Amino acid sequence: MLPLRVSGIFYLFRIMKIALLGYGRMGKAIERLARERGHEIVLIVDETNRASCTDEQLKQADVAIEFTTPAVAVDDYGWCFRNGVPVVSGTTGWLERWSEVTELCNETGGAFFYASNYSIGVNIFFHLNRWLAKTMAGFDNYKVFVEETHHVHKLDAPSGTAITLAEGILEEHPKYSSWKLDEGEVKAGELPIKAKREGEVPGIHAVTYKSEVDEIQIYHSAFSRDGFAQGAVMAAEFLAGKKGVYGMDDLLELKVKN
Repeated sequence: MLPLRVSGIFYLFRIMKIALLGYGRMGKAIERLARERGHEIVLIVDETNRASCTDEQLKQADVAIEFTTPAVAVDDYGWCFRNGVPVVSGTTGWLERWSEVTELCNETGGAFFYASNYSIGVNIFFHLNRWLAKTMAGFDNYKVFVEETHHVHKLDAPSGTAITLAEGILEEHPKYSSWKLDEGEVKAGELPIKAKREGEVPGIHAVTYKSEVDEIQIYHSAFSRDGFAQGAVMAAEFLAGKKGVYGMDDLLELKVKN
C-alpha cells in the first residue's frame, strides 16, 4: 500500500493491474498517469482488437477503466461483471440503461464506479451548483440555463456533465421540472441546456441565472484532460476490493448539507 495526497485528499492505494477499455485521448491520458503512479497496464481494448480479446485476458486485471462510446459501454460493463473485474466508467450517453447496469452489477457481486466527470474541480462545481440553485429558488425574476462547450470529436450532446448540472438544479429549484437541449424552443418549466462543439476544447461548463437587471454565473473550464484522467485512476484505486455501485461523492466524501 502506498500513501498519496491529491488536492487535499490523503489515502492509501495498492499497485494494480489495469485493463483499459477504450484507447482514445482519454485512454492514452489515463495510461500515462496510471504508469506514473506505478500501476501496470495489462490489457488495452479498442475498436481494432475488441472482437479478439478474451475473458482470460480481462481476468488478468484488478480493475478496468472504461472510456468508450454509448454503443459499446453497456456490453463492456457486462463483460467485466461476468468476469469478476471491477469497472470504472466515464462514458456518457447511456444512462437510460442505468437500472439494467446496476442490477447486473449487484446480481453478479460486481463493483461499478460511474461519474459523468472525474475532475475533482468539476465535482466541487456540482455541489456549488446545487447550493446556488437552492438559494436562487426563492427569486422568480431569475431564469437559469446551462451551457457546455466541448471538442468537435465528442459525440453526445448535451454532455453528461451538463446533464448532471441540470439534474442538480431540478432537485433544488421547484420552478423547473425537466431539462431540454436548447434547439430554439423551450417551454415553461423546462431548463435549457446549450451545447457547442468547437475545436479541441477539453470542456467548459457554465450555469447562468439571468434577470432584467443582472446575471449570476458559475463557470468551470478544464485546461487539459489530465484532471479527468487523474480522477479516473483515483476511482480505480478506491474501487479495489469493493462491491457495489459508487460515484465521486463516495471518493471525495462530498455531501450537500441542508
